[in-house]
Amino acid sequence: MKLIVGLGNPGSDYACTYHNVGFAAVDKLASRFIAPDFALDKKSNAYLSEHVLFGQKTLLCKPNTYMNLSGDAVAYLSRYYKIEPKDILVIYDDVDIEKGTVRARPNGSAGTHNGMRDIVGKLNSTDFPRVRIGIGHKPNYMSLADYVLSKISAEWSAVMDKAFSLAADYAEEWLSGKVWQELTKTVNTD
Repeated sequence: MKLIVGLGNPGSDYACTYHNVGFAAVDKLASRFIAPDFALDKKSNAYLSEHVLFGQKTLLCKPNTYMNLSGDAVAYLSRYYKIEPKDILVIYDDVDIEKGTVRARPNGSAGTHNGMRDIVGKLNSTDFPRVRIGIGHKPNYMSLADYVLSKISAEWSAVMDKAFSLAADYAEEWLSGKVWQELTKTVNTD
């Protein structure tokens, strides 16, 4: 079984924010494969959609916890379904990568991302693949929290939508068994 987790914050107040790009990418993947609608699983406190992709059971996940507690849902699902870290892919935002750039890695540290720190701590492992969607550096006049929780502007909406598709492409490649080291692509901003 494979688990693909998109990180974000629950609720309409956080929809279309930079911190919710992981949710958007998982939604894009679910739509691409016509996966069943997401439903809240109270035990894991996550919205889940189970589907068979590339001949294997795959669980798409959007934690219903707030970002900083994302590890609660991921660790529960890992234990309940006996999913090894190498079979868990996490998609999330990264302020250290320019908007429109998406990076995939087979493992690595949590960096400065609090949601990833929580997942790493609760899985007790950094040995799981991840796809980072660049949201760009925060403007000098904003705090980091205000920036990541701000809505994606109309100016960047099309670029970010392409980035969500690219993240879904990487997830699809991973599901199909393609072995990747570090991949980086920037969407066409024209």
